[in-house]
Amino acid sequence: EPDMVAEFEAANNVKFKPKYYAGGDNMMALISQSPPGTYDVILSDGEFVQQLNAAGYVEELNAADYPLDDVVYDDFKQFPGHWKDGKLYGMIFRTGHLGVSYNSEKISAEEAASYDVFWKPEAKGKVGHFDWHLPNLGMMSLKNGNGAKLWDVDDAGWKAIQETTMSLKPQVGGYFDYNGTFSGLKNGEMWLMCGIGDWITGVLQRDGAKVASVVPKQGGIQFTESWSIGKGTQKADIAKKFIQYMASPEGQVHGAKMAAYPGFCVTKKGMALLNEKDPKEAQRTGQYDGAPNH
Repeated sequence: EPDMVAEFEAANNVKFKPKYYAGGDNMMALISQSPPGTYDVILSDGEFVQQLNAAGYVEELNAADYPLDDVVYDDFKQFPGHWKDGKLYGMIFRTGHLGVSYNSEKISAEEAASYDVFWKPEAKGKVGHFDWHLPNLGMMSLKNGNGAKLWDVDDAGWKAIQETTMSLKPQVGGYFDYNGTFSGLKNGEMWLMCGIGDWITGVLQRDGAKVASVVPKQGGIQFTESWSIGKGTQKADIAKKFIQYMASPEGQVHGAKMAAYPGFCVTKKGMALLNEKDPKEAQRTGQYDGAPNH
């Protein structure tokens, strides 16, 4: 989108031709049907970088080209899935948190501080599900008390997650893609939404909607987004330059304030520049030293 690439296009005399996808599985299918060299840069969730690499769809990156020594968390330096056999295939770009997203006129902040709110009797038929299984099941696992082991459960734990998930069914008013999730919260049809976070409610808040997202006491889910260079591209140099721009403080601020959906900076210099240029957004999202996010 122009808010992300216009400055880079003007400075480097290039023009982006975007191809949009909804969901990593669709991205993989799209690339598999295209000849090598079709895509110069690829933006994907962190868990799909390893799939892109395993399928041979992305080029190796030189870690020295990117500011990995400036990332906000040490585990971002060797982020799982981005590396294989000591080689880098995806440069982390943004992150964010998933938890309880809610209509603040119908649900209090105190209620939203627990996944139990999804089962609130008054919210029957007003709980929406973002139509991607992974975050939804992850939240059910957190509700069951699995904490940091939410993805690492035995057969009994998996059965318990399924039971918790099915027990929520009477509360559910619909299963939504991005547009449906957005409109369901905006028009008040849904009071609660499972599987999302500020990356949707933050957009709605900009327009004055009475919605919010919070990481509840049982914990939340972190998502990441990464840039990779497409296999066989004839524009590897400018692709690398673009990823470097996205990792720069200026690029990080653009990413944090992306019009389509906001996120968190992953570099310290990016977060510092966000606080300088837009302290209100930094405060709203907790991107400052001492915030619960950090």
